[in-house]
Amino acid sequence: MSLFTFSASLLTLAALFSYLNARFFRQPAGIMFLLLGVVAAAGVLAGGRIVPGFTAIVRGALLQFDFTRFLMGSVLSFLLFAGSLHVRVDALKAVWQSIAAYSTLGVLLATALVGVGTFGLLHLAGVDLPLLPCLLFGALIAPTDPIAVLGILKTTDLDKNIETNLAGESLFNDGFGVVVFVTLLELATPGQTPSAGSAALLLLREAGGGLLAGAVLGYVGYRLIKTVDHFQTEVILTLALVMGGYALCSALHVSGPLAMVVAGLAIGNVSRSEAVSDTTREYLEKFWEALDEVLNAVLFVLMGLELVVIGFSPFYLGLGVAAAVLALLVRYVALAMNTRMLGLSKRLPPRTLVILSWGGLRGGISLALALGLPDSLHPEVFVPMTFAVVLFSAVVQGLTLKRLLSWLTPRSA
Repeated sequence: MSLFTFSASLLTLAALFSYLNARFFRQPAGIMFLLLGVVAAAGVLAGGRIVPGFTAIVRGALLQFDFTRFLMGSVLSFLLFAGSLHVRVDALKAVWQSIAAYSTLGVLLATALVGVGTFGLLHLAGVDLPLLPCLLFGALIAPTDPIAVLGILKTTDLDKNIETNLAGESLFNDGFGVVVFVTLLELATPGQTPSAGSAALLLLREAGGGLLAGAVLGYVGYRLIKTVDHFQTEVILTLALVMGGYALCSALHVSGPLAMVVAGLAIGNVSRSEAVSDTTREYLEKFWEALDEVLNAVLFVLMGLELVVIGFSPFYLGLGVAAAVLALLVRYVALAMNTRMLGLSKRLPPRTLVILSWGGLRGGISLALALGLPDSLHPEVFVPMTFAVVLFSAVVQGLTLKRLLSWLTPRSA
């Protein structure tokens, strides 16, 4: 199967699933794309029993497509930029302390707790692995996924304070979580000597460099957009900003995800309010909204289809469900500890931590990082576990969030 044929098939599936969801199911799009992708993957696995070689052909095409490179190498930059375009800086300023704490200290604490908890869980199940790979798994699933979170926020009616906390935290803790993962991965590489100092320096370079690069990219984009009033050119400039900026961050070994978030905030706030006309603003918003929807549809369908590559392992999928429950509990503990430490309880609406914990979905970034694990770090264990965490997050948390909000609303009014 050629790459074009596979891409065409994937887009066709995404279009079909989008129609089915809009026509019949009317559920959050990303969640339904994922579930329908899983159904399609089950069909592929079943079809292989009827038509010998069919499953192998699809698996080969999926491996050729390389989900990790597809998401982390290109698509993530567009999705993070598009997501941050709609976040207002004024709203972020009002809750910056909680967002900063949850997306940094919260991620570090959750990584450690999930890692240690997973180490114990695997040991109880008879799977004896070192602690460091378990910490890497913790770094995979500790942060929430902005793509999944921002998608679910479109379908809910949250208190603005809670919505800003959830959206802002997901944008920044995702980038910081990737940095933590990369740091641990380098320390786990054979020949590397783990040390607190080297880890701190790597973390500072990746995170600090990404934030600085995003600020520079946002400023350059603002200056260029301000000098023209031609929406086609301004759309091309934002595309170049995302693609070129992400490639530059990769070459400089700084965090591209954090850079895209900061650049998107800059373009979406300063540039949009001061540098473009109303017509350009409308076209720019519609372009990025449409691109975001298309890429999200393809991404979540592809996530479901990855079950063909991962295979169905009841043992590790079951461990993944247990890890998902552990991650949910750890997230609440990490949020509560940071809230109490910084004295933020009185600034947050009632039941905020419950909603933030339940609404903190995991998604494609966790799966992409897991699929990119080298053989020495036991991907055969952590890939199916990560898939189970993502599926649990979508089905159990994502599909019940509205019901949780309706139950909590009278008590939080």
